[in-house]
Amino acid sequence: MNLILVLAALVIGIALPLQAGINTELRAWLGHPLQAAFLSFTVGTLFLFVLVLALRLGWTPQRPMGEAPWWIWLGGLLGVLYVSMTIVLAPRLGAATMLSAAMAGQMIGSLAMDHYGIVGFAVRSISAGRVAGAVLLLAGVLLINRG
Repeated sequence: MNLILVLAALVIGIALPLQAGINTELRAWLGHPLQAAFLSFTVGTLFLFVLVLALRLGWTPQRPMGEAPWWIWLGGLLGVLYVSMTIVLAPRLGAATMLSAAMAGQMIGSLAMDHYGIVGFAVRSISAGRVAGAVLLLAGVLLINRG
């Protein structure tokens, strides 16, 4: 069962760079980072709504929101998944195992997102050094989990 929990932490780690890319693209459509954060966290946060109103940022998108890709709305959901899963996994795995698996997942996801330019990331090809770094992170997860 511990391996399943480590794999779950790895999967939530893959989602973090995806969330960052989606939220960056959302900002490009709306024009302001606080507006993007507001849409991303509306489900779980009223504080950002109050902050946007207090700063009188308005609501003037840089581009028509109806033309935005469907996935632009997923940033907030990925944030909820990440936070919720860390709350579930950290007590069961311990901080070191959970975070090392999440970081390894982030690296795997980041390499793929960079390589293919997913969710607006600039294309950066996978190299032997980048793959070696990801393999070393995965080896670290195994060593930490054996402890």
